[in-house]
Amino acid sequence: MSELPPVVDVTWLEDHLADDDLVVGDVRGPNAHARGHIPTSRPLVLGSPPPMSDAAMLEALAPEVGLRLRRHGVTGGERLVLYDRGDGVGAMPAAQMAELAGHPRVAVLLGGIAAWRGDPEVGPVELHPVKTSFDPDLHAVPTRQELAARLDDASLVILDVRTDEEFRGKAGYPCDPRQGHIPGARHVHVQDLFAGPGQPKSAEETRVLVGDADEIVAYCHSGSRSALATLALRAAGYSARNYAGSWHEWSRHDELPVER
Repeated sequence: MSELPPVVDVTWLEDHLADDDLVVGDVRGPNAHARGHIPTSRPLVLGSPPPMSDAAMLEALAPEVGLRLRRHGVTGGERLVLYDRGDGVGAMPAAQMAELAGHPRVAVLLGGIAAWRGDPEVGPVELHPVKTSFDPDLHAVPTRQELAARLDDASLVILDVRTDEEFRGKAGYPCDPRQGHIPGARHVHVQDLFAGPGQPKSAEETRVLVGDADEIVAYCHSGSRSALATLALRAAGYSARNYAGSWHEWSRHDELPVER
């Protein structure tokens, strides 16, 4: 089975675009795809992990995502590369959704369509639904229950990528009933993980900032900044997931501990 890094660049995609086992998915939506897309790609809107979820919700969601994959001709046997407009905000959450459904080999294209150096293709493409089955992976999307149960798990690093003021509970969103951070979380501001928009720092630079970790779950206020952080962490070689509920969810459950 051909290997697939969790994050690929445009040079990698150019080298592999003609491979028989490669499927390229455009998560921007069918209208944007029709206006101009990477050659051979197909529109593939998978959505994002829900902002507040538990195991039961994920159990119901995973087969729905699997259905979206099948409707777009994705079998699970291919290497799946997802791209967005270029910032990673759309592609990284979509990758987590594909992983939730049970797709075993998913990658995000750094720089999205903005990084593509050739001429885009224009117009709609014909989709060919397939009959296949996926084995959902509920571990792909962290829940507050998982994190609460693993606060003392040395193999898991919880990474807060908000500002220093948010992390220390000195500032935050007024919609959140409590301020602070998840106990034991490390702190690295998301901007410090990137050399430029959509361009993560080198693996060496990122590892100096983050430190050693067998597994990382990143969070912010509502999952967007931590989705970007997850992209940078995966590019650096970490096993990383995004906690979409983030502080917006955690702060609302009084039974969950808080540090300041």
